[in-house]
Order: sequence, then structure tokens, then C-alpha cells
Amino acid sequence: MNSYLTEPDLEVGMSEDALEFHRSSNGDRWLLCHDVHKATVVRHVPNAASAGVVSELAVAAFLSSERRGPEHNALVDLLSELMPLSREPAQPNVAPEEFSLCPAQPPLESHRPEAADALLLAVTRVCTFAQERRLTNASGFFFQQGVRLFLVTSRHVMIDVSGEHFPDRLEIEFHVDAENLAAATWMPVPLYAAGRSLWRQGTDDGGEIDVAVVELDRAALPPGAIFRAFGPGHLPRPGDAMPIGASLLIVGFPLGFHDSLHHLPVVRQGVLASAFGLRFQGKGCFVTDARTHRGTSGAPVVLRAPSKGRMPDELPWLLLGVHSSSIDMGGRDVQIDESLGLNSAWYADILMVLTAH
Repeated sequence: MNSYLTEPDLEVGMSEDALEFHRSSNGDRWLLCHDVHKATVVRHVPNAASAGVVSELAVAAFLSSERRGPEHNALVDLLSELMPLSREPAQPNVAPEEFSLCPAQPPLESHRPEAADALLLAVTRVCTFAQERRLTNASGFFFQQGVRLFLVTSRHVMIDVSGEHFPDRLEIEFHVDAENLAAATWMPVPLYAAGRSLWRQGTDDGGEIDVAVVELDRAALPPGAIFRAFGPGHLPRPGDAMPIGASLLIVGFPLGFHDSLHHLPVVRQGVLASAFGLRFQGKGCFVTDARTHRGTSGAPVVLRAPSKGRMPDELPWLLLGVHSSSIDMGGRDVQIDESLGLNSAWYADILMVLTAH
């Protein structure tokens, strides 16, 4: 969450105001400020225990560096909120990365959580890390079983042996201000403790299921965290009609793309492309026809809930499945045949098993 700091807070001899845009789980801080020459820079303040040295980089150099972390996303999000300084275009000595440190505020109504569909607040950005090295982006969503809260995503986000993907933690994003969707912060989610994995995954007669859950400690949630969560009541019932070709939504962060001001996912529309309730090719999944990309792994696949026989709900969606990945013909001639454009989604009823005591 962005916060304004002045000299006593920074403890690094600054005389001007600065804007903290990211604080890591180990206490490192990144701030947007002006250097002694009044140029806009990114200042990195290491945590006290590391005895590191405060460093500064020009905004453009910071954003173009090869080392990518949540601080880069946080700066991109912040810059989308800032209004460029007023200046004549003919001034040659003004650095292009100069910004006012006062966020440009759109009308308050557009910031309020009520302005967003509750479905968007049930989905969160996921970043994977190996120590301090950022690995991948993905999508995830919240599922509640009783009072217990879980993050749901694809199992291959947690570990992927074939892809040599071995993160040791995730970071997920939360809104933290009931009056302002632009205020958000990241929460670290460890994947191991005492050498043992903390997530749960499942298998069935068809093999591994590409769904995983990790329980979230409610006491560790960021103060003021705002989110919505699916629950058992959002799973399809035996009488719910799922006709072939039914229109459905896949809600996530394709290639990391999202509303960077309000920290909200985007929605791709698709259709049900296989018989719902049957195990496609003997696996616990069904097929969707939708345009998806990397970063959508772990996104919920939903259908508007029928009103008949259901109690009113602030999240009126049926949770059909968990998007996994695109599927294609193994022998397709890439020079002649186009991609199928189909995806696999694992049936959401596995969540009842993975979130049980």
C-alpha cells in the first residue's frame, strides 16, 4: 500500500517528501523520490538487519533492470496513478521520468469496491519466488470452508518438475481500503516449513490433478484486507443445467495484464466445449473454448448462478472449475494446422477434498 513518508520516517537523511510504493516481507523498502539534483529516482532502503547500503536508480533504469520483483509491479501500478508534471514540451532539460508525487485521484465512486463486481474481488494476482528471485505470474482465487480460508491455484504454480519450476513462496495481492480500490499490498505465502510442503494437491484414477490449495492464516492477512471467497455453496448441484456451448467466464491475469490502478483482474469469455460431468479423456477435467494466455493458470471458471432455488448471495456465480492450461493436438502440423484454441479446466469439486480437515 502506498504511504507518504517524510525525513523522520526515512532515516536516511532525506529532506524532501517521498512515496513508499513497496515494502518486502523482510523489511526492505522502495521509495519514489527526488535526488539532490531534483531528478525522480527509485531509492532502495535495505532492512536494518542486512546492514545494506541505500541505493538510487533512475526510474527508467529501475524498470528496465533484469531483476524483476513485486517492487517493479508496485512501481508500475503507482506510476499509473501519478499525474506527469506540467511542463512545456519544448523544455529540453526535463527528464522524461519526472513525476509529481501526488496521486491523480479519479472520482471517488470509481475507487469504491462496490463499483467492482464481487467476482473480481474473489480473484488475486499470484507471483512465485525462489528466495528473492521472481519466477512467474499466475492467477488464484479464495475458497472458504467454514472459517478456514484457502488460496486456490494450479498445482504447477506450486511446483513443476518438467518445467524446472521450484518456488519456495508465493506473494498474493489484497485490497486494503474499503473506500479505495487503488490501495493494495502484497502478502507472502510460504510453500515449505521444516522441509515439508504446505500446499495440498490431489490425484484420482486418471493421475495427478492440476489443482492445489494452501491455507491462509487469517491473523496474517494485511490489516483491512478486502476480498470475496467462494465456498461449497458455489459448486454446481446435481440439478444445475450445464448445456454444451454454455457461455462461461475465466477470470484472471493473462500475461500479468490487469487493471493496474484498481488492482483487478480481467475476464475472458468462453464456452463449455465438452460434456460437463464427464471426465474428458478419462481425466478429472472438462474443456473450454476460450482465448487464454500464460498467467491465467489457476483462474476460476464460472457461470452465472441460476436464481431458482438459491438464496441471494453477494457472489452469484457457480464455480465450475480451475483453469489449467491450453491443450492441443500432439501431432499437429504447426505449418499447416492452426492451434485448437482449447483449454483444460479441472472440476471444482476437488476443492471439497483438498480443504477438508
